[in-house]
Parts: sequence; C-alpha cells; structure tokens
Amino acid sequence: LAATHAMGWFSQIRSPLLARLSIGVWRLFTELDLSEAKQQRFDSLHDCFVRELKDGARTVDADPAVLASPCDAIVGACGTVQDGQVWQAKGFPYTVADLFGHAERAAPYRDGVFVTLRLTSAMYHHFHAPADGTVQHVTHIAGDTWNVNPIALKRVERLFCKNERAAIHLKLDRGGHPLALVPVAAVLVASLRLKFMDLLLHTRYRGPDELPCSAHVTKGQDLGWFQHGSTIIVFAPPGFTLAEGIAVKHPGQLTLEVARERVDEILVVDEEDIERAVLLLLEVEKTVVEGAGAAGLAAVVRRSLTVNSADRYQDAGEMGRAIEESGVAM
Repeated sequence: LAATHAMGWFSQIRSPLLARLSIGVWRLFTELDLSEAKQQRFDSLHDCFVRELKDGARTVDADPAVLASPCDAIVGACGTVQDGQVWQAKGFPYTVADLFGHAERAAPYRDGVFVTLRLTSAMYHHFHAPADGTVQHVTHIAGDTWNVNPIALKRVERLFCKNERAAIHLKLDRGGHPLALVPVAAVLVASLRLKFMDLLLHTRYRGPDELPCSAHVTKGQDLGWFQHGSTIIVFAPPGFTLAEGIAVKHPGQLTLEVARERVDEILVVDEEDIERAVLLLLEVEKTVVEGAGAAGLAAVVRRSLTVNSADRYQDAGEMGRAIEESGVAM
C-alpha cells in the first residue's frame, strides 16, 4: 500500500515538465500510444492516466441484443460460472459471492457467464456502460493492492477477492436482466472514480460501503475510470453467451474473416511460451513485462525454434523461482 500511496501522490504533482519526463520514462517500459488522446499535453502524470479519447475513437455496437465490452482490455479467464464458482487462472478458483461480498447478489449469476478484462497501464483507463440500463447498487469492498498480472494470478489464491474493489449492479432496459461489473484495484492503482455517482473510491475511503443508487445510463456512456490500470470482471446471468472468438485457441468464423484482411498468419502461443519469453526479456534485455508484453517474442520463439519440453517451466511458481535464482540485476 505504501508504494500505491506514493505513486498516487507523485502522479498528482502539477508540473508539465515533470509530467513529460515521467511519460517519457513510462514509454520505455510500455507501448503507450497517445495518438487517440483528446489532450496531447498534460499538467500531471495523473492527467495522462485518466485521459479522454478523441470523439469517435471508439464505436459501440448499436444492436441492443449485444453487450459491448466496457473497456479496452486484454481478455483473461472467461466462460461459464459453474455453480457460483469461477477461475482467475487454472487451479485457482474463487466464488462470485466472495468477490461481490454478498451471496444474495451473486445468486443471479450462479450458472451465467463471466469475462475478465485486464487493463494495462498504457491503455485507456475509462470504462463504459455495456448496454442501456440503470445502476441500482454499488458495494465497495476494502482490501489490498496485489499485482493482478497473469503470473500473480497463478501464485496468489483468490487474488481478486483480496484486492480493493467495487461491485456495480445494473438492471438492463432490455429484458430487465441483471448485469454486474466489478472493477478491481491493483498495485499502484487503488483509486476508482465512479462518474455516475460523482464518487472517488480508494484505500483511504471512509464513507459507506453499501451505496444504493438509481442512475440511468446509456450504452457506451462513460461510467468512470481507474487512476492507473487494473481489471474489470463482467458477469451476466444464464442465457447470455460470450462473443465468438473471445479468448479461444482458434478465432471464430466472423473474427477470422476480419483477421484475414489484416494479417498474413495467426499464430497461437500458450502460457509456457509466454513464460519463457518473459524470462528471456528479463535475462537478455533486463526488461520486466507482463504476459501480453511478451506475446510477440513468444510468437517469434515458437515460430523459429523447436524448444525441448524439458526446457520449459511447468508453472508460474517454477518460473518465479527461476527468475529469483537467475540473479538478474534489476
């Protein structure tokens, strides 16, 4: 928490020069792209974190039968809620009731669907309404600020249930179905602005944790933002399905038709390839990246080399031990 509070303080310093220098350093470690940002000059690092996009930078599917993604993100664990239980990673389950802090509010999603959306620090940090509806209740759950990258998700049990978070409960205009969004805080980011309530939630928040409301929102409306980057988990009740091609090993037919117009080849890398690439970047480039940051190198290695299975790390815990034993200077 100390590092998170320090980062929060530093990011709020009003100095255009310091902001430019900080953004320059930030770009050394991430693929930060500000070409879509409405504002190009920032008075603080915080202003860059919570930047708005130019009008028309994101389009929203107008079909009322389709739920739009609430944010830019990398798709993580997703699928069916199995008797109230979901997975943050293979072998690491948690319950929806534990995440929500309420068994009763979790009940509608018992056999529904979920998707985990991870926002990296370089991404656009706002999140939007997936459909027309009414926000009926928000539950704030105080907690820690563990890192939520893929490696951490394979090492810390019930990680999302331990971190600071807010469960946002909506009722959709179409069919009256419930929908839940759960923004989860992470290391260096423990502040969440709920625009529809004009409320800032953070680790030092001392207001009420149960927040009833009646805020009507329209599809694509800006609901709020993270102060840095983190995760949003979306839950829908039985009867909803994930869009074709999301987080599957082979793109669906619709996705494939679009991809064929833009790429020459689709190469799928598995978790072991990414883990190996993370370690290679650490050892050779002295660069620390999350899983998505190593995907490109993982594809190159998989394409050009035949790697003996004995050389691969069997799980993230083993890879973590290998990193510690490698003695790489940080």
